[in-house]
Amino acid sequence: MAGLLQALVGASEKAAHIARLCRREEPLFQLLVAEKTGADRNRRFLQDFKTLADVLIQEVIKHDLGKEFPELQGHIHGEESNEFRNGQAGETVTVRVCTTPGDTAALLLSVLEPERAAAELLAAAVHRDVTLEDAELAGVALSVPPQDLAIWIDPIDSTNEYIAGREDVAPVDGIAPAGLCSALVLIGAYDRRTGCPVLGVINEPFFRRDPLTHRWQGRYHWGVAYGETRLSSLSPPPPCPAPCLVLSRAEGAAVREALGPLCSHRLRFAAGAGYKMLCVILGLADAYVLSQGSTFAWDACAPHAILRALGGGAVALAGALRARREGDTGDPPELVYNCPVEGAVGAERWANRGGLVAYAHPQHLEAVLAAL
Repeated sequence: MAGLLQALVGASEKAAHIARLCRREEPLFQLLVAEKTGADRNRRFLQDFKTLADVLIQEVIKHDLGKEFPELQGHIHGEESNEFRNGQAGETVTVRVCTTPGDTAALLLSVLEPERAAAELLAAAVHRDVTLEDAELAGVALSVPPQDLAIWIDPIDSTNEYIAGREDVAPVDGIAPAGLCSALVLIGAYDRRTGCPVLGVINEPFFRRDPLTHRWQGRYHWGVAYGETRLSSLSPPPPCPAPCLVLSRAEGAAVREALGPLCSHRLRFAAGAGYKMLCVILGLADAYVLSQGSTFAWDACAPHAILRALGGGAVALAGALRARREGDTGDPPELVYNCPVEGAVGAERWANRGGLVAYAHPQHLEAVLAAL
């Protein structure tokens, strides 16, 4: 598993590089955006978009992990369809990683025509080798068979913020309400049998700009929660007596009003489920509360694994509230990632239907459930 952890981090770094490359030239970027329709569309948004960056990153991660760990092939799942429509000719192209950079460039050119230089640049990024200079990661020794695991990928969480590309959104207590910084690469591994998340990598491609080159620099975080093993690149955040809670901007008034007194009205709002969970992981917020079923397995798997590594977790809000009403005072069951919603189709098969609470400390989970 140590080799798999390093492979996931390496895949996230390649993905972050591609995400930055696709955003670098605004005219080119506008060619790379397509609207999702039908069952693939997130019902929260009037318009839901994917980009060539989303699709390409997902296929690169699938290719690289499947090549290094053949036992994972067929068990690497992503948010996006790998079909992309050529905006000029209206043709549908199946995006994949080919055997050589030249073949991949030719395939990408069928989407990007006539931008040959851009296609070749992207193909070179797809086929480049990633070297990690991370002594702590290299020293991790773990033992779990990859054939027991499956993968969820969110190639670019908060795609709408990635498309908008806003860089001037001022943070509130360290939490950005919106903007490019909330666009993340999420890769999570879960136990195929139990659905429990065991390994997560979050990459922030747009963490900060280099003061000299003005190019974006990223950073990554990882966590492992397997059996009795708890390891992370981060330290557990300290608990706060009056918790800070982060919510979706679309959260209902009743939930806001119920939670306000709990946190002395320290309610913060942000875009992207992955980013809001990252805020909890980093100690910028103590819990993320969502009452709607508008997140999915690929949003939550990676950050959930890191939260578990740090002593926290993520539960289905509706189920946890129902258990409390019935007098069950035990630990609410955590979200799992191997059970599609019965009768649902498309993306809704993997929706977290009962909403969720992601928390860093169990006492904050209990406080949120009591308030609601």
